[in-house]
Amino acid sequence: MSEAPTDPVPPRLLLVGGARAVSLSVDMLEQALAQARARGLATHVTGPAEALAATGSALAAADAASPVDHAAPGATAEWARRRAAQGERFDAVFALQEMAQVAVAETAEAIGAPGNPPEAIRRIRTKDACRRALAAAGFAQPEVRLCADAAEAGAFLRESAGPWIVKPRDAMGSIGVSLLSVPAELPTALELLPDTKPFLVEEYVEGPEFSVEGAFLDGVPRVLAITAKEKVPPPHFVEVGHVLPAELPEPARNEIERQVAAALTTLGLRTGAFHVELWLTATGVVLGEVHGRYGGDWIHRMLAYAIPGLDVYGLLYDDMLAGAPRHGAPPATRGPLEAVRGAAVRYFTPPPGWLVAVEGWEEVRAHPDVLYAELTVAAGDVIRPLRRSGDRVGFLVVGAPDAAEARRRARELTDAVRFRTVP
Repeated sequence: MSEAPTDPVPPRLLLVGGARAVSLSVDMLEQALAQARARGLATHVTGPAEALAATGSALAAADAASPVDHAAPGATAEWARRRAAQGERFDAVFALQEMAQVAVAETAEAIGAPGNPPEAIRRIRTKDACRRALAAAGFAQPEVRLCADAAEAGAFLRESAGPWIVKPRDAMGSIGVSLLSVPAELPTALELLPDTKPFLVEEYVEGPEFSVEGAFLDGVPRVLAITAKEKVPPPHFVEVGHVLPAELPEPARNEIERQVAAALTTLGLRTGAFHVELWLTATGVVLGEVHGRYGGDWIHRMLAYAIPGLDVYGLLYDDMLAGAPRHGAPPATRGPLEAVRGAAVRYFTPPPGWLVAVEGWEEVRAHPDVLYAELTVAAGDVIRPLRRSGDRVGFLVVGAPDAAEARRRARELTDAVRFRTVP
C-alpha cells in the first residue's frame, strides 16, 4: 500500500516590523495575521525586541516572532538570508509600517521574493528625491529645497513666491509641519522641527487634499478608493477627518486615477499597497507624497467596510503568492473592487486645557453606525493644542450607505461628545 501524500509546506509570510504599541498599528497587525491564517499561510514576524514585547497579544496569532531591528540598514535582509540557509523559506515579505518599507524591499530582493526595487522605495521615502523624479517626468510638483540651516532656507524664501511649507525630510504624522506666510516666520517654524537634520521648504499648494488607496495586482496599480481629507487650518496641518469614496465628478476622479497610476509606474513600484497624497487645484492635479503601504488613520477599516468582502491584506498576499504551492484554504475569490458604501473617520478636536469631564461618550460609542471608536483621555488629563497627529485625543470610524451620509453621521456623532476643559 502506498503512503498517502503529505500536504506541501505552506507558503511562508515574513512580516517585517510588526506593530508599534498603539491601537491603530496593533489593529492592522491583528487583521494582517488573521487574513494570512485564513489563507493557510505560516507567518513569521520580526521587529525590535521592545516592540515585540509590547504587542505580544497580537503576536499570539503568528507562528513565530524574532527580534530584528528593521531600522538597522541591511539587518533584516541578512537575517532572512541566514534563515534561508538554514532551510526556512519565505515566499512573501510584507510590512505594515512606513519605516519598515526599505527593509522589506531589501529583504525581498535578497531572498528572491516578490517586491519593489529597494532604490524605488528609498526614492519615495526621501521626499525631495521623489519630488525631483516626478517633476523630471512631467508631473506638476511644488518647488522644494532641501536645507541644512536657516540661511539656506532663507535663500529659498527669497527666490520663490510664498506661502511655504516647512517640514522634516523624513517623518510622518504631521510632526514639525507648519506654514510660513512671510519669511519672518521662519525661526518659529524651525523650532517646531523634530531634529536638526536637513529639512525641506516647499511651495504651499492651494486646493482640497485627497489620497488614493490601492494595491498592485499582477504588477498593475489598482485604485480601491479615493479619500477626501479634512485638516485643521494653517499654520499646522493635522488631519482630523477622512471620507471615502471621495465625492468627485467622474472626470476629476478619472484624471486622479490616471496620474497616480502613471506616477507609480514612473517611480518603479510594482508590488504591494500604495497610498498617494495629492491636491486638486485650479490648474489640475498636483501629486504629493507617495507611500508603498496603505494609509493610516484607520483607512484599512474604512476600505473593508466600503468594499464588502475585501480582505485588504489578503488581497496583497494572494497577488504576491499567486505562483506558490497552497496549503489549506485557497485564495479568496476576488469580488468587485469598488466602494459601494461610505465610510468616515473623524477625530475629536476639544479645546486645550485641563480636562474636567467627557459627556456623551458611552452613548456615541454604542451607536450602531460606529464601526470603531477610541478615547485616549480622561478627566484630569491635559489636552494639548493640536499641532501633530499625536495630539489627537480620540476618534470615531463610521459606516453608512454612501459617502455623504458617512460624512454627516461622523460629524454629528463626534459633536455629540462634549469635552469640558479649564485653562
